[in-house]
Amino acid sequence: MSLKDRVVIITGASSGIGALAAARLSERGAIPVLTARSEDKLRELSDRIRGPHAVYPLDVTDSAQAEDIASRVYERYGRIDILLNNAGYGEFVPFRDADLEHFRSMMDVNYLGVVRCIKAVLPYMERAGSGHIVNVASLAGKIGSAKSSGYAATKHAVLGLTESLRQELRPSGILVSAVNPGPIDTPFFERADPEGTYLRNIRWFLMPPEKVVRAIIEVMERRLPEKDLPWLAAAGVRVRRLFPRWTESIAAKILSQK
Repeated sequence: MSLKDRVVIITGASSGIGALAAARLSERGAIPVLTARSEDKLRELSDRIRGPHAVYPLDVTDSAQAEDIASRVYERYGRIDILLNNAGYGEFVPFRDADLEHFRSMMDVNYLGVVRCIKAVLPYMERAGSGHIVNVASLAGKIGSAKSSGYAATKHAVLGLTESLRQELRPSGILVSAVNPGPIDTPFFERADPEGTYLRNIRWFLMPPEKVVRAIIEVMERRLPEKDLPWLAAAGVRVRRLFPRWTESIAAKILSQK
């Protein structure tokens, strides 16, 4: 499917994957709608995008704000073709040291933020009888690791939601997809791993943001239901899920890098 003139709402567009996706989508002729909490960062990004686009500050924990922006985008363009749910963050904390707010806050942004934004755009996609919802989840949504109980739980929730909605919305012509990357070289780790321990241990394995954005665009253009990357990690996750008992000790050793 050509992305030319497609209206694409992007959450978490102020930096990292969201910002790069906005730029690359614009280069393909799409109309990216940049949303994030930081209006200043969105304006800086807006100055670098030459094609048609829009900017709306959005906190994905605010249902009313999400609904308002979806309404304004529809009023402006007459359609919402794609929603890229990218907003989210992580914190690597041992379970015993994490308070309830640690879990609640991440779930509110990473999972319920996705739910809110889908609910906001869904009426317009249903009205059109078409649309594509792309959720940026993670390989952490398929396999957990030490010190990631809160973050992994949110991504497991996103994948469960994605798979359920894909079946539920199939008759309506709306596709729901997931992109599940491994570690990416983005500002994500400034909050997730402030001491840099994990980053140092897995730096050799970090993916450049460009690779993930190419995967996201491939999912949009080819209307793929799911994309895991990189291939080596994706293969490892499949083996782990097929043979959980045999791979337990190996997985624990590989994944305990935080």
